[in-house]
Amino acid sequence: MRWLPVLYVAGLLLLEPITPVEWPVSFALIALPLVTAFAHPPVVVAGTTVFAIGLELLLAGTACCAGRSVGYLWERHYVAAYACTALVGALGTILAAHRTRRERTLADVRFVAEIAQRVLLRPVPHRIGNLLLESFYLSAAAEARIGGDLFEAVPTAYGVRLLIGDVRGKGLLAVETAAAMLGAFREAAHDEPDLRALVERVDISMTRRADRLGGTELGERFVTAVFAEVPGDERVVRMVNCGHPPPLLIRPGEVRELDRGQPGPPLNLGMLVGDPYRVEAYPFGPGDQLLLYTDGVTETRDPAGSFYPLLQRLRSWGPMPPPDLLERLHQDLLAYSHDQLQDDTAALTAFLLPEGAAETTVSSQDDANAEEFGEPLP
Repeated sequence: MRWLPVLYVAGLLLLEPITPVEWPVSFALIALPLVTAFAHPPVVVAGTTVFAIGLELLLAGTACCAGRSVGYLWERHYVAAYACTALVGALGTILAAHRTRRERTLADVRFVAEIAQRVLLRPVPHRIGNLLLESFYLSAAAEARIGGDLFEAVPTAYGVRLLIGDVRGKGLLAVETAAAMLGAFREAAHDEPDLRALVERVDISMTRRADRLGGTELGERFVTAVFAEVPGDERVVRMVNCGHPPPLLIRPGEVRELDRGQPGPPLNLGMLVGDPYRVEAYPFGPGDQLLLYTDGVTETRDPAGSFYPLLQRLRSWGPMPPPDLLERLHQDLLAYSHDQLQDDTAALTAFLLPEGAAETTVSSQDDANAEEFGEPLP
């Protein structure tokens, strides 16, 4: 867009010599200030207006040299063109000033949104004990930075506890709900020794918040989620599925869903449905990888409307380290949808290292994250 005024003038100058004198192409220079206002500041638009009037005079003078009288330069239609160029230039300068203010406001809002996301969805540590962790978040809106998808990993005395969730709905209410749920999980994860008790405590917090908000949409303010726990002294992963897409277990030669067909109700709907939350345990040994994801992954569509085949893709790729796996998934989702994501998407993966690599190390990025949020390193 910044080069559009230059291309516009170049096109007119190429047309001018090949058109009859009776067809003054220079009149099209009236629009040059408006074209400039699309991508340039007010000062440039004002300068372009002066340039356009000068170029109009020059082209009219050239026409005089082609055999017309000197008075041709000041005929009424030419004077009207100069006046119209000046008027459009003034309006274009005002438009450019307004556009510049809007761009600054948008930049400020995006900056605040990025800070909010760092607080709400802060990066998970790349390593906790013998677990390698990685996460990513994709927004369906190009200008959005935060939404209703959430994830977290917390080292506790009972093992590493993982959470991924998807708030029903969009907008500010979804962001507020996600923030409330993450706050409840981060607090309760350290206090509750039993995973089901942890889920029930978070559910109580979400129900209490929904009651406080009131309104007619009480039954619709629910969150689907998966709570997972990887104990440090056992080779299992315990999970509670609250109406969420089932996690995937990835190991050499095998990719399968961890789903026994008995998911619990979404959070804030347990009291309406009446089903209890169930803790399920699955073998999880060194070299195994757990992939948690939101439905934005599996509901991604190609231009023909077909859903993203997550299991087929993972089986064709084979085992990968967590950063490589999520980067591959990230790029594949964008390519599959032709950059037309319809829903927010989040994923969290955890890879269990062999025994010999179990010493706790944290990357320099984790040091920076911990220092920023004032938390001790695991």
